[in-house]
Amino acid sequence: MNNYETIIIINSNLDEAATKASIEKVTNLIGEHGKVESVEEWGKRRLAYPINKQPEGYYTLINFSSNPEFIDELERIYNITDEIIKHIVIKKD
Repeated sequence: MNNYETIIIINSNLDEAATKASIEKVTNLIGEHGKVESVEEWGKRRLAYPINKQPEGYYTLINFSSNPEFIDELERIYNITDEIIKHIVIKKD
């Protein structure tokens, strides 16, 4: 098991309930394949450049531990989830 952190940026046009549901969906997925250590919701912030013609996004940081094989699957799911407009997964030392 390795330690990772992921930052996801969720579409800011979603209402609060849909945003929370998206975060819960991701944390449940990670929890099935590893252990979620912390979830920090940074809230709505201005993007450095527009993504899909949107100037803002809802940022969430998730620290977790899982097997390295799961990371490819997690990124695949991020890419096919319409609510997530940008993401990154980083392995921590």
